[in-house]
Amino acid sequence: MVSLQPPVCDFGWKARDFNLLGVDGKRYTLESVRGKNGLLVMFICNHCPYVKSIRERIIRDTRELQQHGINSIAIMSNDPADYAEDSFDNMKQVAQEFGYPFPYVWDETQQIAKDYGAVCTPDFFGFNAKLELQYRGRLDASRKEAVADASRDLFEAMMAVASTGKGPAEQIPSMGCSIKWKDAA
Repeated sequence: MVSLQPPVCDFGWKARDFNLLGVDGKRYTLESVRGKNGLLVMFICNHCPYVKSIRERIIRDTRELQQHGINSIAIMSNDPADYAEDSFDNMKQVAQEFGYPFPYVWDETQQIAKDYGAVCTPDFFGFNAKLELQYRGRLDASRKEAVADASRDLFEAMMAVASTGKGPAEQIPSMGCSIKWKDAA
């Protein structure tokens, strides 16, 4: 497991379109998932201990953000060849078990992760209503272990995006496991 930190927010960077299969059998595009006040694009997976440790807080925050016009989507871009826990069938199981309140989709070719510049799981991209990047930071102050009363960095940033269209100038990068890229053929 390699621990990585993504780069800081590139304010105004436009969200890239996608058309990905969800665990519910539906296809999702950028336009079909955007909320009236913005969109949170999350790169997650099933096996990463960082994602596992914050999964319940991701669910809590995305549910609350949806009430403020911010929709969310979770994209799994890992190559499941070496990590069977990240298979599409296991994605279905995890989404059902935890009651994901957002589409959980598979980036089978890994092109969307490349288009977004995603480097780790979790990697969060918070967009405003114009689909301009306003947040690329951590969920909260926790790492692999929960921190009591941790500040809700992502939630507070996306609430600001919902009300003003702008994210905070100061952002702390997320930290997680490297995306498991397919071997170049």
